[in-house]
Amino acid sequence: MLDLSTLPNQAPEYDLRDLLEAGCHFGHQARRWHPKMAKWIYTEKDGVHIFDLAKTASQLQLAYNYAYQLGKNGKILVVVGTKKQARDVIKEVVTPTGIMTITSRWLGGLLTNWEQVNKSLRRMLEIEKGLQENKYDKYTKRERVLLDKERARLERFFGGIRELKGKPDALFIIDPSREKVAVLEAEKVHIPMMALIDSNTNPDPIDILVPANDDAVRSITFVTQAITDGYMAGKAAK
Repeated sequence: MLDLSTLPNQAPEYDLRDLLEAGCHFGHQARRWHPKMAKWIYTEKDGVHIFDLAKTASQLQLAYNYAYQLGKNGKILVVVGTKKQARDVIKEVVTPTGIMTITSRWLGGLLTNWEQVNKSLRRMLEIEKGLQENKYDKYTKRERVLLDKERARLERFFGGIRELKGKPDALFIIDPSREKVAVLEAEKVHIPMMALIDSNTNPDPIDILVPANDDAVRSITFVTQAITDGYMAGKAAK
């Protein structure tokens, strides 16, 4: 586990009203909960768990501070979220900053079989460079169509990590119950994980969890923006 006791506090104070307005307090239906999330839950209302937003704010500050240190130390963070709500938020909030992302699908082996993933990354960059330099002008129409399909497929899976030179230093995962393969691989190779995690998910594998609604766009945006801001503030402070 991470030693978080020495993290300097760079995070802002999060107003609980802002978290409330973003809908961060709503968990899943109580009958679908994971018992290990009990410490983060304040109450149950109309069959739905309600998070303790004071604890959510505290965890968000911790995640901000860790992201800040990653950025300041030049470490690589990859933001992972493949469901539609997360994907849209990541493209709007994270992608413009240059932080690496995975929004299509986590391909098995990305962390545990880096050599193969690196080959795919190099192939994507090779095709892109060839297209820019008109290297494939003498190819037949069918060959160019197949090449373009290969490029599009590689871009869909690897476009957000095109600059990755090795395993990342940390992940921020939106909804780890959905991103189970990413969580299992990160655990296996000991890569730290931050996560936006709802009441239906086992928190044990996550190093820094932010307990909040992982389905509502506003909640996802609030938490993702905080992590992004922390990382970019750290980079600016280098």
